[in-house]
Amino acid sequence: MIDPSIREKIWLLPASDVNEEQGVAALVADAGLSPITARLLYRRGYKTASAVRRFLSCEDTLLHSPFLMKDMERAEQRIRTAIEQRERIVIYGDYDVDGVTAVSLLYLYIAGEGGNVEYYIPSRSGEGYGLSTLAIDRFREDGVTLIVTVDTGITANEEAAHAASLEIDMVITDHHECRMPLPEAVAVVNPHRPDCEYPFKELAGVGVVFKLVAALESRAACRRGEKEIDGVRRAYRKYADLAAIGTIADVMPIADENRVLVKEGLLQIADTDRAGLAALIEEASLGNRAAGDARPVRRKKITASFIGFGLAPRLNAAGRMSEASRAVELLLADNGRDASALAVELCEINRARQVEENRIAEEAYARIERDFDLSETHVIVLEDDAWRQGIIGIVASRITERYGRPSILISFDGSVNGFDSPDDLGKGSGRSVKGMNLVEALTDSEDLLVKFGGHELAAGLTVRRDRIDDFRRRINAYAAKHLPKGGATISLSADLELRLPEATLALAEEISRLEPFGVSNPMPQFVMRDLRIERISELGGGKHLKLTVSDGDMSLYALAFSTPRSALGFREGDRIDLLCTLDINEYQSIRSVQLIVQDIKPSAHFEGEYLAARARYAEIRAGATFTSAEEVLPTRDLFARVYTAIRREFRQGNSVFRERDLLSLVNVGATRPINYICLKYIIEIFHELQICGVEELEEGVYRFDVYFHSGKTNIEKSSILKRLRSRCRNEK
Repeated sequence: MIDPSIREKIWLLPASDVNEEQGVAALVADAGLSPITARLLYRRGYKTASAVRRFLSCEDTLLHSPFLMKDMERAEQRIRTAIEQRERIVIYGDYDVDGVTAVSLLYLYIAGEGGNVEYYIPSRSGEGYGLSTLAIDRFREDGVTLIVTVDTGITANEEAAHAASLEIDMVITDHHECRMPLPEAVAVVNPHRPDCEYPFKELAGVGVVFKLVAALESRAACRRGEKEIDGVRRAYRKYADLAAIGTIADVMPIADENRVLVKEGLLQIADTDRAGLAALIEEASLGNRAAGDARPVRRKKITASFIGFGLAPRLNAAGRMSEASRAVELLLADNGRDASALAVELCEINRARQVEENRIAEEAYARIERDFDLSETHVIVLEDDAWRQGIIGIVASRITERYGRPSILISFDGSVNGFDSPDDLGKGSGRSVKGMNLVEALTDSEDLLVKFGGHELAAGLTVRRDRIDDFRRRINAYAAKHLPKGGATISLSADLELRLPEATLALAEEISRLEPFGVSNPMPQFVMRDLRIERISELGGGKHLKLTVSDGDMSLYALAFSTPRSALGFREGDRIDLLCTLDINEYQSIRSVQLIVQDIKPSAHFEGEYLAARARYAEIRAGATFTSAEEVLPTRDLFARVYTAIRREFRQGNSVFRERDLLSLVNVGATRPINYICLKYIIEIFHELQICGVEELEEGVYRFDVYFHSGKTNIEKSSILKRLRSRCRNEK
């Protein structure tokens, strides 16, 4: 969303190296790419034709052997034994999408092999994250002899020891950062283990589970006399869809094995035979359509973006607002009726999540505006007794984006005392900005916190109620020392500068070959300079905008999503610089290229022109001569255009204009734009001849009063116009 309250963003374009031109030319010749796509890939590190071909191919031969991962052999053997001996197995997972897909993938495999398996996901509000000894005690009573954790367990030292004391074996699979010593388990499978030499460390939790299933399939293949790769491929063809969903939702880098899994997974999802996925895609494609709307559903194109913003929030909502097991039930559903009911339920839960998220956000915004001096506040810390713990992280992200500074939201929802007690424990979720490592900031307040953990830009914490004020002061003092002077900067990465005629359908189609997009392979973003907004149209009841932008010779549509007209900050006729991506619009079998707006700024070129024009106007007004090529002299049709625009606005109740806004207004859709100097003299002549009242309220700001003359005014009577003509040199 483009919001004036957000600090102006810096657009970062990569610097070219000394070999770029030669390297780009080689890619054009050897890899068959256009110069623009070749330059884009070169700047992303793909500098040879072989590297480009490897990147674009995404072949399954790029998958690494699962047995390169530490303890994989032991994990495979223990699980295979449990399956064959019909031991009771529990898969213990996390409540986010990564955990839900990991649980589903492993459950489908073990059940398909005839294993005696069930799954368990703790309640976010009742039990919290990770393993618990109470759950392990219940498993023992039920005769469980093997627990396999997915997307959790790497710090469960106490719980692993408790399970061992009850003669329950544990296989831990996880992808979070390790702390030493590791839990004592039959196997600890995590590419982040210090002693694990697995060549790709950035697998999601479901990615680690996929490697486990690939190991199980590989050994089964070898027992049948096949090759290890045959087992890997079998797992790949069965489960890449679930691996892709969890990988995208957990915002893992779309590189190396993840790129292979996600690309294949998206193809499988587009043609899925999983009843639950098909139902969720259908329901998500409906969006927020009103009941009774009989229009045919336009099925969404299956992309990483649709997974991340369409399916993942609905799967996540179960764990945030209800029970994550509902999402697993959907993914495991084997008939259309159950799948459809579950998909509808998850979408309803997600809508409730959106309502709750918006409610919390509006409450938070109001309190920030009322209670905080933002000129002195470096980190926004807010607490509340009734905010849902599953929602506050999303709201913290919105606050950080809106106000351009770190934020931490703390909830006492579910406090055990039932009243405001100093020892109530609040659970918090924080988001940061580039320039302040949130974990390091929390470490500085370690003595005030019960526990904390996370990453540079996102972290969680637990804090007592009576420590919050001290914590707020401490972390703000830390931020004052460590954030850059003038506050944090918000930067957006761009790939290339592009001229409007270069934004072709052919280029958009070639760029689509770089999909899937995500972390480490973002959708290419382009900077376009000095475009004019020719028209602004509202879409979606005013929630979104469609801009028609032009370079003077051609125009394209540019869509600004989640941007009402009031938040745009620009009007028709304004000249802008645009940060955008290319998109292919398909309507009634016609394909065309359109721009998707990421950010807008006033045209830097126009700003320079404007300042130069003001200086030149001052020279001419002081008596300097000028040439006809400067187009200073106004003509009758230009007078008429300006008067018509002012009169139209006056009738709509608009009488005060900045000169640059008026300049934009009179040039909307014009083939011959009026320049600044000409406009200034038209305004002076309007005042001189009493065509309309003109009052300069402050420098460059005018109030007009239109008199609505019945007759025409003779412009030739203007002494200002006569003096101007006398100073014009008719040079050719």
